[in-house]
Amino acid sequence: MTPTAMKVPPRFNIMKTRELGIVLALAALVLYTTINNPRFLSGQSIRDNLLNTAILAVMATGQAVVVITRNIDLSVGSVLGISAFAVATMMSDHPGLPMIVAILVGLAVGAAAGLLNGVLVRYGKVPALVVTLGTLYMYRGITYSWAGGSQVNADELPPHFLNFANANLLGVPWLVLIALVVVGATSLVMRNYRVGRELYAMGSSPQAAELAGIKVARNLLGAFILSGALAGLAGVLFAARFGTVDASAGNGYELNVVAAVVVGGVAVFGGSGTVWGAGLGALLLTVISSALAVLDINQFWQQAIVGALIILAICADRLVAVRIARSLRKKDSHG
Repeated sequence: MTPTAMKVPPRFNIMKTRELGIVLALAALVLYTTINNPRFLSGQSIRDNLLNTAILAVMATGQAVVVITRNIDLSVGSVLGISAFAVATMMSDHPGLPMIVAILVGLAVGAAAGLLNGVLVRYGKVPALVVTLGTLYMYRGITYSWAGGSQVNADELPPHFLNFANANLLGVPWLVLIALVVVGATSLVMRNYRVGRELYAMGSSPQAAELAGIKVARNLLGAFILSGALAGLAGVLFAARFGTVDASAGNGYELNVVAAVVVGGVAVFGGSGTVWGAGLGALLLTVISSALAVLDINQFWQQAIVGALIILAICADRLVAVRIARSLRKKDSHG
């Protein structure tokens, strides 16, 4: 069977059900929080939620592609940190550089980190969980060593860089537009192009994908490079949004990124899920965090809620997989 003839069933109907569930959960959460505190739907609150979601959604997009191939990238928080510090330092030292240069540098830093992850996973034959856990600490250590306890403050950065986070096009913030383009373009490629079908096939059965002639090594490297590059881009957006950047930037983000992807319906066992679902998962987690603050609930509960959502999502994926397997067995027996 040739790669072009290979049809991969990504279970889009099931994923649409999961995505509808996220939308309903969002609506219920927003309604409950607004009843308790009407300021939750103020213009500034909505804007803050969208800006925070944008950064998380960009990272979740790359993570979703990696998870679809039956891998994981735990280094994204550290990649965001090293990219944010590198770009902030560069813009502080060279304030005349345009914003596009900052974005390209962030993408390049992230892509280099992602390439190293991909090479170690593919050619080192080491599980992605182990590799990216190691590079998580390695990239964070490099950033701490580079920073040496210092930080880049907002007053050291050029106005055009800081203003980018608050600038908008037709009323929509640039950060949100960038996130929508990233999520939309990646989703389009994953669903409608050959490389997307090949990535789903790799996650469904790596051995079958190899036998079908799919270029597994190339696609795997591409997935990790994309994840790293988007984490690097998120680092630029982080620096522009918050202004003050130190070596701890992005610390702990990997948990929320993985949670957004899994809660959004991307199966940790690979082969199914959508990028749009991951984006919705990012929005849900951001709104949960904001709602806890508005409802005056201890923020420490956020981590417990995120962990519970991950467990529930994995259990749901297993139940779906079991039901599909039973359905296929019944069809085979009747056939």
